[in-house]
Amino acid sequence: MPRKRTLLSLVLAAGALGGMGGAWQVGDRLTAATNRTVDAVQAPAQTIAIASTDGITLAGTYWPSKRPSDPAVLLLHGNNNTRDSMFRLARWLNGHGFGVLTVDFRGHGESTPAAKSFGLAEADDAHAAFAWLRQRQPGAKIGVVGYSLGGAASVLGDHGPVRADALALLAVYPDIRHAIHNRLAAQLNPWGAGLMEPLLSFQTMPRYGAWPSDLSPVTAVKQVTAPVLVMGGEDDVSTPPEETRRLYEAVKDHAELRIIRGASHRYMGGLMNEDAKAELLAFLQRELG
Repeated sequence: MPRKRTLLSLVLAAGALGGMGGAWQVGDRLTAATNRTVDAVQAPAQTIAIASTDGITLAGTYWPSKRPSDPAVLLLHGNNNTRDSMFRLARWLNGHGFGVLTVDFRGHGESTPAAKSFGLAEADDAHAAFAWLRQRQPGAKIGVVGYSLGGAASVLGDHGPVRADALALLAVYPDIRHAIHNRLAAQLNPWGAGLMEPLLSFQTMPRYGAWPSDLSPVTAVKQVTAPVLVMGGEDDVSTPPEETRRLYEAVKDHAELRIIRGASHRYMGGLMNEDAKAELLAFLQRELG
């Protein structure tokens, strides 16, 4: 009997190690750079380069406003997207009088190839892009619109939230464990997601030297004092409405909540529908002038 138990323990241990090894390979794929060429733009848009705080070079596109004192907006894209995913929204906002900057995060688009960290290192990129826009339009009120990863990057990191005059968080996960679980559940099932999620979530320590709790926008956003728009899609399975409400509850004293009917995760970013665009524009015009 003891021998059988020992054999069973070895089999279970081997299975667990195999699962951990497989999970690490999945993590490698999820964090690998996905650089690609970005669509060309026409004047008045300008292609620019920005040095991030740790030597990363960010590729960006800037639409100037008529006057440097006009309000401006920094658009931050989602995971596995590039800055051109925000071009349509950028042109639309520029047509309403805003200066607009959108950049590729590290490991995306035409920026320096680097491992992704779901908002932790990308926070340095958000700060660098915001500083560039502040220098380009001194004295202007500047808002930040962050979609999914972009919203997380706007509030996470060692430097704290970007010091915007207004912040719009679109389909932003409350914490990394829920984000991973929801995406696994959509591909597998809740049972499989429950087993796999910890094997992925706790890779943050060996990969980034951070606990999963350090990737928690719902905690970090409490440091934001500027007006906040928290917006999510009614049909979003990656960041369901109840998680969007959690984010709102963290800053509700100076925040607005909008749940967009019929919108999935994908349609809360650069492809947002007319209802979402109208809500975003009203917020930016009200808070930035």
